Amino acid sequence: MAKSTAPDGDGRRPPRVVALGGGHGLHASLSALRRVTTDVTAVVTVADDGGSSGRLRRELGVLPPGDLRMALAALCGDDEWGHTWSEVIQHRFRSEGELHGHAVGNLLIVALWELLGDSVAGLDWVGQLLGAHGRVLPMSSVPLDIAAEVSGIDPARPDELTTVRGQVACASTSGKVRSISLIPEDPPASPQAVKAVREADWVVFGPGSWFTSVLPHLLVPDLAHALVTTRAKRMVALNLSPQRGETDGFRPETYLEVLREHAPKLGVDVVLADRGTVEEPEPLVRVVGELGGRLELAELSRDDGTPRHDPDRLAAAFERVLEG
Repeated sequence: MAKSTAPDGDGRRPPRVVALGGGHGLHASLSALRRVTTDVTAVVTVADDGGSSGRLRRELGVLPPGDLRMALAALCGDDEWGHTWSEVIQHRFRSEGELHGHAVGNLLIVALWELLGDSVAGLDWVGQLLGAHGRVLPMSSVPLDIAAEVSGIDPARPDELTTVRGQVACASTSGKVRSISLIPEDPPASPQAVKAVREADWVVFGPGSWFTSVLPHLLVPDLAHALVTTRAKRMVALNLSPQRGETDGFRPETYLEVLREHAPKLGVDVVLADRGTVEEPEPLVRVVGELGGRLELAELSRDDGTPRHDPDRLAAAFERVLEG
């Protein structure tokens, strides 16, 4: 798919798109969006407490870099430079020592943070090195924790609520996540992220881990206010399948119902869903309409049978929506 230029041949500038999320879901949306527009900004959750990110966060007191690294990797180009740097920053060390499991990109990002004393400037420098086709920003200027209200952890008491703390624990719970909150409760938003949302033409939520990657953006007060009041249109890209631990048993419309519970003032213009995952469209159409939007169905998944988005198909769907 041809990439947009700025300005286009007819004098129009490419759409400004802000994509919200984290992890593999945001990687999928960014891999598609960079094929559609040259003006894309990722706003990334900063609550990861596991793996390499968790270790660096605990040892150095920094933002967890892992989801930020994955977003940068997704924005690398399709040329040799982009492929090479994407592989480099995603590479994990294998050893018997303390480096085991650390991703090269995590260490590079943290090194620049220490040298520059500025998390956004550090990410911008890494983006320049990679030739990233877009910008990556943290959603908050401080590392966060997620607390989830979970039911059914004790099978003998299915309605009893238990508070589970930490992104890893929330994502892997044996119960059913009912709601989430952030610790601290009123974290400071990244000013650059708020500015990007206010200046955007489109804001894209999802796909991704619904409770631990997508919804947290709506719990950072200044960022949530910007998302509710921005003049940008809002698109929700639904997941291809429920995620074990977080969204077991979710129907396509359940994602939107949970979104509304956490951000009742948020309107939605377009909901994008994979045609093959929507067996009964009527309930989904109803909830989309209640949010003020319209439903777009398209072939979005890969042909290999795995619940993963095909970047070219997702890009084609994004392009239709953005130009519609």
